[in-house]
Amino acid sequence: MMFRKTAVITTLFTLATGVVSSRNQPCTARNFASLNLKGIHITSLNVTTAHDLSTSGRNATGGVGIIPDIPGTPAPTVDVCLIQVTYTHPGEHDEVNAYIGLPFNRKDWNSRFVMDGGGGWFAGGESTILSPLLEGYATSSTDGGHDNNALTAEWGLTKHGKTNWPALIDFSSVAIAEAAKLGKLATKIYYGREPNYSYWHGCSTGGRQGHAMAQEYPELFDGIVGGAPAVSWDKFAPAGWWAPFMAQLLDTRPPTCVLDAFTTAATEACDELDGVKDGIIALPGQCHFKASSLIGQKVNCVEPASEITITKKMAKLVEAIWEGPRSKDGRFEWYGFHYDSSLTSMLGTTCTSVDNCTVIPFPISDDWVKVFLARDPSFTPDGLNRDDYDRLFRQSIEQYSSVIGTSSPDLSKMKHVGTKLLAWHGMADQLVPTNGTVDYYTRATAFDPHVSDYYRFFLAPGVTHCGYGIGFDPSQTVFGAMRAWVENGTLPDRLEAVASAVGTSDATAKRTGYLCPYPQVFTYKGGDPNAASSFTCV
Repeated sequence: MMFRKTAVITTLFTLATGVVSSRNQPCTARNFASLNLKGIHITSLNVTTAHDLSTSGRNATGGVGIIPDIPGTPAPTVDVCLIQVTYTHPGEHDEVNAYIGLPFNRKDWNSRFVMDGGGGWFAGGESTILSPLLEGYATSSTDGGHDNNALTAEWGLTKHGKTNWPALIDFSSVAIAEAAKLGKLATKIYYGREPNYSYWHGCSTGGRQGHAMAQEYPELFDGIVGGAPAVSWDKFAPAGWWAPFMAQLLDTRPPTCVLDAFTTAATEACDELDGVKDGIIALPGQCHFKASSLIGQKVNCVEPASEITITKKMAKLVEAIWEGPRSKDGRFEWYGFHYDSSLTSMLGTTCTSVDNCTVIPFPISDDWVKVFLARDPSFTPDGLNRDDYDRLFRQSIEQYSSVIGTSSPDLSKMKHVGTKLLAWHGMADQLVPTNGTVDYYTRATAFDPHVSDYYRFFLAPGVTHCGYGIGFDPSQTVFGAMRAWVENGTLPDRLEAVASAVGTSDATAKRTGYLCPYPQVFTYKGGDPNAASSFTCV
């Protein structure tokens, strides 16, 4: 899921009042009286029944969706038992909501449990359980211990202006694990048995949540899908503030048209390094495009309508975003973005003219620096120097790596319990640097050279954040690959992906490819670029 808050279009828990199931176990609060966990205090239990839920508007919900919509097919409906558990951790003064959904009739349950992940500061919520329910799964989700409609400062800071540690810990992993435990326990209570298989499926924050489960609570899931995972959050989050910081340091705030000109030029220069002209940089390591080559070039902008000349400062800014944060003395701090990744997400601007633009920072990183580092919601990069940025970066690591870093390469517990982890990342991701995931998988491999037995990672050329763009997108097949791995023992040696076709006037035409497990490289070997047989793994 992308970094954005998701509004709940329809409040599921107000759709209907409790109706007694035709099964032996009714969908009533009394039936779930034993639903509890050690270490929590339940303050409210709400159990209701909703009839004839349909797929109408399903893509507006919090869930990433497990099975793709099929055009032209009627929207299925399902009756569901809905449970909302509100609880606190004694002494922590927090409030967490867990949302559980169960197909109302046992015949509609596929005997599996799944959780969809969140995005940004959205840990999950009542809307997130809709998609799995419609596909026959028992499911649960959580608000992560904060109101999803609240500003980050409203839950991230205490009334005294300090970090709200219980809320951050809830969001990081604890509330996720508790929602899984509550959901699986409710499943057993309602159907009289545990699910045959349990899964996690998420992207972005959902990908980080999945990796947190793999590192800390792998016994809760048989299979975990973690797309574009925002792991190493303690580094990723302040790194997203690098672009606005450098913009003020260089005193240049280019309009969108200028940033797009750099991306277009780099893509055109490096597109055919892989042998195919398709608008995709599949071999970024071989691309050595220099932003300085555009200095002096004129760009015709549409909004606002005017012509602007690319300056040396603009080129330095773009090079900095591509390279990623570096300390004052040149030390590596975190990864930058690939050349075909849009620059405007890290450095959005709003302009009254091409020469008068205001920076719009990446919201997640802006919140992180303001709320959790500066602890001042009005904090800005204005006037900061390189020493200041380095200090903030070190503070993020020192204070938060153990809480939300999600970067431990030790997956030995996951290996021991037999859980499988399947990660993937678009190489044109404009929000979460792809190489951050490469870094994590590399460290996990160094920790255990046999990690590919239970953890596999796929790079997706030309794909932007969580499954968009013209590249080879595996987002609609990855969950099926995980199920086949867990339930049939089918190793994911390839991952089916769909991209825009090459050399056709039909903008909707697609081509299929089979992505390679890292460190193998998806490689064009010649022939029709629209044929899957023209690509191999080397």
